[in-house]
Amino acid sequence: MDMIFRETLKNGLRIVGERMENYRSVSIGCWVKAGSVYENFGLGGAGSESGVSHFIEHMLFKGTNKRSAAEIAEEIDAIGGNLNAFTSKECTCFYVKVIDENLDAAVELLSDLVCNSRLAEDDIEREKGVVTEEILMNEDSPEDLVHESLCSLYYGKNAYAWPVLGTAESVSALTRDMLTGYMARRYRPENMVISAAGNFDPEALVRAVTKAFGFESNGPAREEALPQPAPGEAGERFRLINKDIEQVHIALAFPGFRSEDPGQYPLHMLNNAVGGCMSSRLFQNIREKNGMAYSVYSAPTFFMTSGYFTLYAGTGEKQAEQVLSLMLREYEAVRDGGITEEEIERSKRQMRTGFLLGRENTSAHSSALGRSELFGTKYLTDEEVLQKIEGVTKESVDAILPVVCDLSKMRASLVGKVGRSGKKLTALLENAGR
Repeated sequence: MDMIFRETLKNGLRIVGERMENYRSVSIGCWVKAGSVYENFGLGGAGSESGVSHFIEHMLFKGTNKRSAAEIAEEIDAIGGNLNAFTSKECTCFYVKVIDENLDAAVELLSDLVCNSRLAEDDIEREKGVVTEEILMNEDSPEDLVHESLCSLYYGKNAYAWPVLGTAESVSALTRDMLTGYMARRYRPENMVISAAGNFDPEALVRAVTKAFGFESNGPAREEALPQPAPGEAGERFRLINKDIEQVHIALAFPGFRSEDPGQYPLHMLNNAVGGCMSSRLFQNIREKNGMAYSVYSAPTFFMTSGYFTLYAGTGEKQAEQVLSLMLREYEAVRDGGITEEEIERSKRQMRTGFLLGRENTSAHSSALGRSELFGTKYLTDEEVLQKIEGVTKESVDAILPVVCDLSKMRASLVGKVGRSGKKLTALLENAGR
């Protein structure tokens, strides 16, 4: 029988676990409240920390006082495990997946990475080149670029607008003192959660974590709350980035909901109907009926304090105006008439199946547990999530339309050969917002 338990160590570090006895694997995550929204000075000026959270994530794999980078890789490979990490706007997570008999080794390795990194000067200088190449790679990907641009437009001067990777300039200016200072501020036990899901003994997990992560907190905590965005304020609304590429990439953003808002489940249903699957309106109209785009979709983005809803299409230069017009027309039709009962029922089945398939591994459970514990939100069981999906009605979807279909708060970013058609594209966007 599966069970969830919680434990808090004397230093403030929290442990949360879900025992899943029918598995042989165990997935363990070390979650840290360290993301781009916590970085100081934004994108400009001396001392900018932009990109430091992500850079530290890279650096922690470059060697500790106990292991070299090669030895870290060799040890995880020797037990057939998977070790990786990611950085988002709101957190950083280091995670490992092993079979149950290697639990202690996995916890100790995670601890060595997170708590005992060398942060050697020569490694820092080398890694600046690696991360700069990652930034340039994203800039060379027009789909990534248009979404990054859209997010910065939507959030304006708020910290949520800042890129997780930082910029080439901010990364090149990072110093070891900046890394250690940021880690002293953010990598504190009270800012960290260890999550586990799979086949393990809870007492053994607590013993292993206590031994590996029982370090002392470095002085009193300085509470840093997540920024409260005010999207839709006056400022730049539309951005056209002229780039000599074959396609024009179109991305539109509309108001959404924070991750714990009741509106998130109706928005998921709306998303499926608008552009979240092959039977959606955008896919059927723009790709199937008119053959004007290969990639066309919609997607909601949820942060802890806010969110937004995106429509996207990539199309040829000559078709960009027509595709944008079709996107706006379809969304205006949703605003004016909502979606049908049939679309809602189809979306429920798709969401239910997608959720259950996604939960058929210990990593998904560990991730959901860790994120909810880190931010103090309620962890929903499979049954509770399914109840929320089934509880969505046409009335609840209609109730969110005035928010998510408010075209006056729309932001738009276009990347591609937009120089010649820029005025027409901008006019379409401006007229839609009236």
